[in-house]
Amino acid sequence: MRILVSFIVGSLFGVGLLVSGMTNTTKVQGWLDIFGDWDPTLAFVMGGAILPMAIAWRMTQGRKPVLSDQFPAKPDPRLGRNLVVGSTVFGMGWGLAGLCPGPALASLSFGGIGGVLFLTAMLAGMAMAPVLRARLDQAGAAV
Repeated sequence: MRILVSFIVGSLFGVGLLVSGMTNTTKVQGWLDIFGDWDPTLAFVMGGAILPMAIAWRMTQGRKPVLSDQFPAKPDPRLGRNLVVGSTVFGMGWGLAGLCPGPALASLSFGGIGGVLFLTAMLAGMAMAPVLRARLDQAGAAV
């Protein structure tokens, strides 16, 4: 049952990406180009995701999920090195390519070799991240 729900939710997310145009790399890069041909539609897509999630967090307090023992804990609000470095690298890739993980997967069906290259680079980065983090942690401990 959990796999079916995950499939349905993932499919709904993918359809939302397609309908909102977030698989179009020029639309995403247009959002980031505030001094050029700025496209504000991504703000509405983000608001359409953030607002319902904020309401969902409120509604789940004191409740038990249907398909699990408990809801995930709220994320830690502290700013740390991992969050800053990860956000920076994510933002650089998003700004350069106009893709993030969800749209990158969706782009495989129409993105040609560029989509495949981006997905390959993204997966390589995900594989290298734990190694780099361990090295950074060792370097920080030595200081």
